[in-house]
Amino acid sequence: MFTGIVEAVGRIAAIEMTQGDMRLRVQTGTLDLADVKLGDSIATNGVCLTVIELTGDGFWADVSRETLAHTRFETLKVGEAVNLEKAMMPTSRFGGHIVTGHVDAIGEVVQRSDDARSIRLRVRAPQTLARYIAGKGSITVDGISLTVNGVDGSEFELNIVPHTAAETVIAGYRAGSRVHLEVDIVARYLERLLQCGGGTAAEEQTDESGLTLAKLAEYGFSRR
Repeated sequence: MFTGIVEAVGRIAAIEMTQGDMRLRVQTGTLDLADVKLGDSIATNGVCLTVIELTGDGFWADVSRETLAHTRFETLKVGEAVNLEKAMMPTSRFGGHIVTGHVDAIGEVVQRSDDARSIRLRVRAPQTLARYIAGKGSITVDGISLTVNGVDGSEFELNIVPHTAAETVIAGYRAGSRVHLEVDIVARYLERLLQCGGGTAAEEQTDESGLTLAKLAEYGFSRR
């Protein structure tokens, strides 16, 4: 589990294609590895990778075919910068939102513009993902927890403050840049809850908590 608060920017040091999948060596830059051990998770551009070997200046990780199918890791190049975040601990400050490190889809930056000292980005998500993205809600872009300014169909807008631009890879985004997207997990669970209810009669279905579809609609979580 992660928070979407990037701790360091690293670089891809080596890429090995082995029997149809990938091994990556990541140089972790200023990321503190003192408390990292084999089997720990490190989000790399929003993708949860398991440390299989520590190299002193970074780590090796395996990337499965499943991960390759849902990310842009096949297009990574040696020397490319990546956002890094270690898995959160129970004592960690929760500064972003709940991030699993499981990429939902690849989005595309369609527009970039300056807004005073901030950067404005317009990103297009796959149509199938758009229903999970809400104005003033949270979304993870390449492992960065961000607030959605507004939504227009399958496109959404982001405001990037100077600190975020300076401490992540986001300053390098241009129109056409492809990015990893992970939607807010709460939206997915709400959808599943509504699907399991099903039908008009389900509005009256409840459990020990007293939660019904009608109550979800009343508080703005669904449309009746």
